[in-house]
Amino acid sequence: MSTENALGDERNDLPSTPPDTGTLSLEGLNSTVAIPPENASFWRQYRAFVGPAFLVSVGYMDPGNWGTDLQAGASYRFDLLWIVALSSFMAIIMQVCSARLGIVTGKDLAQACRDYFPAWTRWPNWLACEIAIGACDLAEVLGSAVALNLLFHIPLFWAVLITAFDVLLILALQGFGVRFIEAVILALVATIGGCYFVEIFVLPHTTPDFLEMGAALITPGFRREGMIVGAIGIIGATVMPHNLYLHSALVRTRQIGFDESTIRRAIKFNTIDTVGALSLAFFVNASILVLAATTFYGRESVALPTGEIIPFDDDADWIRVAYLTLAPLLGATSASVLFAVALLASGQSSTITGTLAGQVVMEGFMHWRLRPWVRRIITRLIAILPAIIIIGIRGSGSVTDLLVLSQVVLAMQLPLALFPLLYFTSSKKRMGKFRNGWFLLTVGWTSCLLITALDFYGLPDTMQKAWVVIVGKSGE
Repeated sequence: MSTENALGDERNDLPSTPPDTGTLSLEGLNSTVAIPPENASFWRQYRAFVGPAFLVSVGYMDPGNWGTDLQAGASYRFDLLWIVALSSFMAIIMQVCSARLGIVTGKDLAQACRDYFPAWTRWPNWLACEIAIGACDLAEVLGSAVALNLLFHIPLFWAVLITAFDVLLILALQGFGVRFIEAVILALVATIGGCYFVEIFVLPHTTPDFLEMGAALITPGFRREGMIVGAIGIIGATVMPHNLYLHSALVRTRQIGFDESTIRRAIKFNTIDTVGALSLAFFVNASILVLAATTFYGRESVALPTGEIIPFDDDADWIRVAYLTLAPLLGATSASVLFAVALLASGQSSTITGTLAGQVVMEGFMHWRLRPWVRRIITRLIAILPAIIIIGIRGSGSVTDLLVLSQVVLAMQLPLALFPLLYFTSSKKRMGKFRNGWFLLTVGWTSCLLITALDFYGLPDTMQKAWVVIVGKSGE
């Protein structure tokens, strides 16, 4: 059976008339990018379609992923590298399905849930999505704030407040159009990748053992105690609900029609875009783990030039630990600076896409038409208020606690995005001949069930930690 048949069942016809897409999300960006004719060169067509997946990819290398990757490398060297690869593969499958939904139906995932599910589900679905997007954005706000704190020694509380003004950046960017936003995101992603390339291949003492890495990739398993928990953390931090809503809307920024040849072409190039962008995200996450493995593995602590001892334990704030200890361990001051610059680029790029996702969800589920600046301020406030309150009360040591709290929210929301996405894209009625074929059907549902099971397997422990965050540690 051909790959094309594996991805889509060719026996069913598309509707003879374009679907009623209702109120379009991302007003001002929708259908603003022209696509070349079918007889244009491959690269000309690719350049027209490339972009949406790179906006989505930043959610897979956001600050929420850094802590789990750093801890995995420091604790187990390369042994969980295969989990990073597996979670990236599952993310690619989910994002391919998300793009297909938007291309074929003309609706993003939020619109599809509104239009195809009973009306009573709109409010709870929307509220759950807004809370989850706030949780995603919380990690991104914290990443940017920590980077500002590390680079410029701005107190963390004030750094969080500074990130609130990201909303002005997003408003300015949208005025330049979606292609400009994509270019900015690509530059930030390139900054992250460039920093890690220098960290691993240029700076001394970090060149990894590629044979050992290859062996870890092809010999999966949980050979040491605690690895399952680490694997759950990596997978749970990888697939983000808001990316599934956002990608299905971003593909409609291209002027895609509803004839069969145009849909087929859009699916082809968006699949290539998705595989390329998320493969890059995999290499970034793998680089974070490899850097931790080659630098921290086998050590219990590091003494700073000031004499302060930084312990490597289960309660360590690994992002801050990495910044403080990379320079003395690698013998290069630039190591810590590059790390913080990459972290800032990660937080800023993820913030832009997270806010766009908030717009998609609000417009898709509720059809509300708010002024763009009002909508973005609401999205930003949902994210920064928990950070301001908890950091104001607990201080800068609460960053890890806040990330734990955000992971609980994401774990509870994820099935509400995964199951509808696969249900719609596997439906003959909704997708016609472009519904999921045997490959996407099998791998998609397997990934969905595995991700959901692992998230909920680790949920009791993370909920217990989250409760400690909310009520305070004993003795506080």
